[in-house]
Formats: sequence, structure tokens, C-alpha cells
Amino acid sequence: MVLLNHLKISYYAENIIVFNLEQQMSNNSILINRARQVIPGGVNSPVRSFNGVGGEPIFIAKGMGPYVYDTQNNKYIDYIGSWGPLILGHCDPDVIAAVKQAADDGLSFGAPTVHEIELAEKIISCVPSIEKVRLVNSGTEATMSALRLARGYTNKNKVIKFIGCYHGHADSFLVKAGSGLLTFDQNNSASSAGVPQSVVQDTLLAEFNDLDSVEQLFINNKNDIAAVIVEPVPGNMNMILPNVKFLQGLRDLCTHYNTVLIFDEVMSGFRVALGGAQEIYKIHPDLTTLGKVIGGGMPVGAFGGKSEIMDCLAPIGKVYQAGTLSGNPLASAAGLATLDKISKPGFYSDLTAKTDLLTKGITEIMTMYKVSFTSHFLGGMFGFFFTQKTEINNFTDATNCDLDFFKRFFHAMLNEGVYLAPSAFEAGFVSSVHTQEVINNTLTATDKVLNTLNK
Repeated sequence: MVLLNHLKISYYAENIIVFNLEQQMSNNSILINRARQVIPGGVNSPVRSFNGVGGEPIFIAKGMGPYVYDTQNNKYIDYIGSWGPLILGHCDPDVIAAVKQAADDGLSFGAPTVHEIELAEKIISCVPSIEKVRLVNSGTEATMSALRLARGYTNKNKVIKFIGCYHGHADSFLVKAGSGLLTFDQNNSASSAGVPQSVVQDTLLAEFNDLDSVEQLFINNKNDIAAVIVEPVPGNMNMILPNVKFLQGLRDLCTHYNTVLIFDEVMSGFRVALGGAQEIYKIHPDLTTLGKVIGGGMPVGAFGGKSEIMDCLAPIGKVYQAGTLSGNPLASAAGLATLDKISKPGFYSDLTAKTDLLTKGITEIMTMYKVSFTSHFLGGMFGFFFTQKTEINNFTDATNCDLDFFKRFFHAMLNEGVYLAPSAFEAGFVSSVHTQEVINNTLTATDKVLNTLNK
């Protein structure tokens, strides 16, 4: 047990406090009940509700470095990182300074600014396939705009998506979708009420990592498929790694059938590598959607790709897309400060080493306690699966894991001061400020939890 032998740092060396659980739970109950009076379900995004794990969500008061603090000032090692954007950790001083400086000049203008040009130039310099880019306000905006653009460019209607992949909450994508929708009844044609059948019928479903399922859809609909949209590294049915031949096969099929290949890198973009998954797998999509990291914690999204396609957008083309706050100066400043720091040599090798240390350490502990377990990671992104399968390739594999054990593990880790995603179907994230000491503390907590759960 090589890694375990290195866990000589006291678990409380970083002042991870022993929680007053009764006080904490009482306070959370008061807050969630108050929230439910004015917010549907008490949350502004369903995955925050703890529906996937049971119990009530903790309310966060602040974050600093690799930690978040709840309203009772309990301290947690954070592996959510605002669901991915905080690759530099909470309250990075350079990002905060950039936002404050931008705010001093004004919050929004509804007019062009230098900040948005600089952010666009930076994105294009980093992502191999992007020649032009448009900034928006969220990942959902980015994906729905990219799909409209693909339809306008090709004059076709249908889109192929993959079961378990999540591309935001636009109607076209809410069919067998991942993320918080996996806690919903998935028997209906759409994963959400309110999605018209007329929209659903233009969304074709394939199985991730199964090229034959995609090819059959092209054969059956060869003259009317506008786009194939895929998370090249899915993070919304937990994290799944792609087969390289599968991604290359998508590229080849889209080229053959004059279909737009869209890589949804809202999560994997700048998370797994500076140029995203497409840099690692050396495959160029026609369009790429981005979000999260490019805003450094501020609301932002972007879609970009070949100039030939992007120039179909208004005001020079016939595909309309607009947004009052698009290119917001605060979000642009935060994003640019973040991208400047993560562009420095060695950043991703260091980040990858930290994620490797975490996943290998936890896997070793699971093995020691004879828990069926598999983990994946790439760059600063990881996934845990409580299963006997050694490979997780698709939606079916991801949903056939031991969800009950995950729920117990999640709450036990939370009680030990480790904040994981409150769902078995969400990826986790490591930041540059998760030091070896922080990771060692996480592994010590894992060992303690498994020792208790296995009794």
C-alpha cells in the first residue's frame, strides 16, 4: 500500500474541524425550508437539491483555495469547484483582482469592449479547431446556438445525440439526457415535461462509444442530419473516457454525410488540457461549445469553429443569435485572467499528477477494503464508479453501478469534511491548489469512511 504509507500527515493538520452535525443539520433545515417558500424545490439548479443522495443540501457561505465553508463555518475539501470552472480554486487573487478592476469601470454596457476581443483571441489561440468564436452567457446558450447554427448552415433538421450526455436544458437536448435528469423517470421519450414531441422527433439517439449505432442512424436519415453533438469526454453520466476510434469514426461519418460535428467541451474544455479533449485525441470538430473554465467562476459560454460556418451568424449571416449580456466585461476579465494562468508551462502536467494521486489513492483504499470500484481521470477531471466492471463505456455501464453504496459513501465523506458531487452521475474536479497535503487528507478520510462502512 504505497500511497497509504505516505499518509503521515495528521488528518486535522489543515484544521478540518469535527462537525457539530446536529447544529449543522438544524441550520440547513431552516435554510432549505425558507428557500422552498420562494424557490421551486429550494434550489436554482436541481442537482444541488441532494435528490440523488438523499438528505438536505449544505448552504455554502464562502470558498478559499481548495475549500468551501458552510454557514456554520464548517470547512470542506471541495471536489466540485462550482461544477468545474474553478480550476485555480476559490478566490484566486489574480482572478478576483481582474474582476474588481473591471467592475470599477462598469458592470455591463451592451456594447463591444476590449475584454471580449482579448478573451476571444485567447480561446482561438488555445483550441485547435476554433477560427472564430462568439461569447454567450452559459453552456446551454452555447449548445442551443451551435445547434441552430448547424441547422442553418446545412439546411437540415435532425441531430444525433448520445444517451446519457447532457448539453444543457434546451428542448432538443432533453432526450435521454444525463446530469440531474438521470434522477428523473427516463421512460418517456423526453426526459422533461414541457418538451414537445415535434422537437423530440428530430433528436436521434445513439450509444456513446458505439460507432455502429451512429452509422445506422446516418443510413436511415442520411439526407437530414444537421449535426452530431457529443461530449468527447462525458461528465454528466459520471466521467467516461472515449474510445479514440469512436471519436475518429464520428469525424469520418460527419465528413462523409456533410454533417456538422459539434464537440460539447463546456466541461472538458480547458479542464483536461489547454486545448480541451480535441487536443488530446487530435480530432477537429466543426464547432466547439465552451463554458465553465473560460469564465473563471463567472457566468459565461462560447461557441466557435470554422469561419465558413461561424460567418452564417447575424449580423453577416442569416442565423440569428443575440444576448444583452454576452461578452460581459466582468466575465471576460475573469476568464482571461484564468486562461492566462493555466497557459503557463507545466500547469497541466502538475494538475494531472494531482488527479492521478487522488484517483490511484482512493482506488487503492477501495481495493484494500474489497469494495468493487473503478475510477477514470483525465487532466483535472475524474469519475468514481462502485461496480465490478473494470471499464465503463456508456450510459448502461454508468447506471448499473451500486447507487446505494455511493449515497452512503457520499454522506460519510461529507461528514468527514470532503465535499463530492451529490450525485453518482457527475464528474469531480481537482484544482491547482489541491496540494498533496489536501489530497492526503482526502485519502485519510476515505480510509476512515471505508473502515466504518464495511463494518
